[in-house]
Amino acid sequence: MHTGKAQEVYYQRMQRVREKMEREIMTQPNPYKRKVRVCVATCNRADYSKLAPIMFGIKSHPDDFELEVVVLGSHLIDDYGNTFRLIEQDDFDIGSKLHTIVRGEDEAAMVESVGLALVKLPDVLQRLRPDILVIHGDRFDALALATAAALMNIRILHVEGGEISGTIDDSIRHAISKLAHYHACCTPRAEQYLIAMCEDHSRILLAGCPSYDKLLSTHHKDNYMDIIKSWLGADVQDHDYIVALQHPVTTDIQHSIKIYGLMLDALVSFNKRTLILFPNIDAGSKEMVRVMRKKGIEQHPNFQAVKHIPFEQFIQLVCHAGCMIGNSSCGVREAGAFGTPVVNLGTRQTGRETGENVLHVRDADTHNKIYHALELQFGKRYPCCKIYGDGSAVPRILKFLRTIDLDEPLQKTFCFPPVKDSFSQDIDYILETQSALSIDLGGTNLRVAIVCMKGKIVKKYTQANPKTYEDRMQLILKMCFDALRDAVGLNCRVLGVGVSTGGRVNPQDGLVLHSTKLIQEWSSVDLRTPISDALHLPVWVDNDGNCAALAEKKFGHGKGVENFVTVITGTGIGGGIIHHNELVHGSTFCAAELGHIMVSLEGPECSCGSRGCIEAYASGMALQREAKRLHDEDLLKVEGMDMKLSEPITAAHLITAARLGNSKADAVLHKASTALGVGIINILHTVNPSLVILSGVLASYYQSSVQRIVSERALFSVQCVKVTTSDLEDPALLGAASMVLDYATRRTY
Repeated sequence: MHTGKAQEVYYQRMQRVREKMEREIMTQPNPYKRKVRVCVATCNRADYSKLAPIMFGIKSHPDDFELEVVVLGSHLIDDYGNTFRLIEQDDFDIGSKLHTIVRGEDEAAMVESVGLALVKLPDVLQRLRPDILVIHGDRFDALALATAAALMNIRILHVEGGEISGTIDDSIRHAISKLAHYHACCTPRAEQYLIAMCEDHSRILLAGCPSYDKLLSTHHKDNYMDIIKSWLGADVQDHDYIVALQHPVTTDIQHSIKIYGLMLDALVSFNKRTLILFPNIDAGSKEMVRVMRKKGIEQHPNFQAVKHIPFEQFIQLVCHAGCMIGNSSCGVREAGAFGTPVVNLGTRQTGRETGENVLHVRDADTHNKIYHALELQFGKRYPCCKIYGDGSAVPRILKFLRTIDLDEPLQKTFCFPPVKDSFSQDIDYILETQSALSIDLGGTNLRVAIVCMKGKIVKKYTQANPKTYEDRMQLILKMCFDALRDAVGLNCRVLGVGVSTGGRVNPQDGLVLHSTKLIQEWSSVDLRTPISDALHLPVWVDNDGNCAALAEKKFGHGKGVENFVTVITGTGIGGGIIHHNELVHGSTFCAAELGHIMVSLEGPECSCGSRGCIEAYASGMALQREAKRLHDEDLLKVEGMDMKLSEPITAAHLITAARLGNSKADAVLHKASTALGVGIINILHTVNPSLVILSGVLASYYQSSVQRIVSERALFSVQCVKVTTSDLEDPALLGAASMVLDYATRRTY
């Protein structure tokens, strides 16, 4: 499903849930016996106009609610009209008056005011102990209220959350929404934004703006001309004056002051009677007042400058104005209900939902631009717009308050939308994607593999091993580059490169000191430097027998075993020793040359130049040599054995002949098994491991014979040591990878 379609379906579902919830709210009585103690906190003249209708509604239902009123902020400042008196005139008992404004009207003063409010609020809230605190809007005072209440485990109802404007108010409003437990929003878009912010849709009420309850019922008063004339003079006419209200933009104070000055110049030039209200108390307001006084606005015959107008009268003035100008939210909200033309200046209301009555002048950088906007708008009338309410917000909010279960857990829960799980911290994902590049230098083939943390070979590459050093190195790098390219598509992050090779290896320096006869021109070779320089990855190098032991330790039977030995039974005999969870290298990196443990002083010659080594008896090469000898003496083939004349003789023929009853072949294998068993007994008596793991193509054939020889001929203390066969498919590759996966991550899973 496309994202747009999915969102549409999601919001349609949310709309149905909201409508059902609203029907339940409108029909259900209060299920709780005791009254709900509601505290309404108001900070300034603007938010009181939105909160007053709710306060009247709460007060009119004394059986359901107890109302407490807290007044703070600019309500208590002379310069802003001591507007707390309006609250008292409305016959509300103010339970607490908090002087929280630090004068200065700059950014620091706003911060200090929030801090002062946080210092004073705890005592008040602790004394009042409200069940619910009602907070409005996006003021810094409201942020202090929400912070204090949330930390004191008081339920918060936030009015007008989810809206978008264009200043720091956005951040404050959304911060209050995250602290609030319940929401009464004004528009469907605001409701959708709250849902998008992961708020619980069951705690969101689409109520409309409470101020609309009053303005829609009172703005057609017959005495409106008396109100207009009392503020603007007896000679003013209906729709022939301007209401101006401009506030500072705290995120760009100097620019907003400049716009304010340009607005005043345009209003002077426009030459219409103008009612101009002082800006609010935000940072920058003091400078704006200075600009107004410098231009002589308070003494200008066309201007009437006032600090505050009662809301009921302000409604009449906005309703019958020829135009409203500035950046007040009233211009994009309440004015739309009357169809009053509005010129909105700057970015303070960017993002607000508006009716067609609003003309935006976002880049109000010249006097002429603002003047022309006034020419376009003044005197027009637009259709009434009810984006922000239908006049029934308060009844909805009261019924919503009645349904709040005061006994339910206070802790908020967020409704996060379904998203793809993040695998970056998931152990299975780490085991899958963190990978190693593994190289196995065999006598016949050169193999490279991508190996994941779980030990799965994601992809393997095989080529014939060239005979010369230069060709071999060139092929190694080519195969590695191919693997790294493919790793991207396979979603594998390669951590490094591990190299397994025959011979004696100095793993500290990444050097092959002496190789076997199977790999020519491969002695005193620095493998680490050229590979690391070309691939820009760390490189680890070790002997193939040691790598087999490391593979068992990480992925095989040796996992979790502190002391064990791995014996490789293939073309040659090799192996590795794990002692106290560490690989044993020896002082000259010659430890665990298990194939060259001597079990006879007069035995057959070994590839190392000595005689009687395990490898001279039990390796694939030794068995092949004996098979050829029997074949030359015509003693190998028995009835039922299929041998082609052109087929080279191998150890497999010897094993087949023995299984078909060839006594000569069986005697050779018995001697080989005995030699291997005796060699392993010597290992048991030397390092005393708790487990022996046989690896390689001959492991399954030797396992039972070696176990029997150990139980018969070893010291009693080690006769019970288990001899098992490896389950790993490619121990050399896996062991080379294990060096990378262990050392590069420094973790053990």
